[in-house]
Amino acid sequence: MFLHLGGDVIIPKKDVIAILNVRAANSPITKEFLEIAMEEKTVRIIAKKGKEKSFVLTREQIFVSPISCSTLKKRAEMIIFTED
Repeated sequence: MFLHLGGDVIIPKKDVIAILNVRAANSPITKEFLEIAMEEKTVRIIAKKGKEKSFVLTREQIFVSPISCSTLKKRAEMIIFTED
């Protein structure tokens, strides 16, 4: 299954390690982690400036998403049933 992060970005759910609120960036350790990730060019910003709501950590990248943590969580938990 896949998870839509906004901005035409879809990732495999199995690659998601964590979904963090953008306010977590105020923490000194998170701020340092994000600075290092920016230097290593592993951050992909898909939210417009001022519209950032969450960080999605995956095996390969960190995505800055315009979609809230709670919405992403609901999307990740959603199971689609089809009739046979």
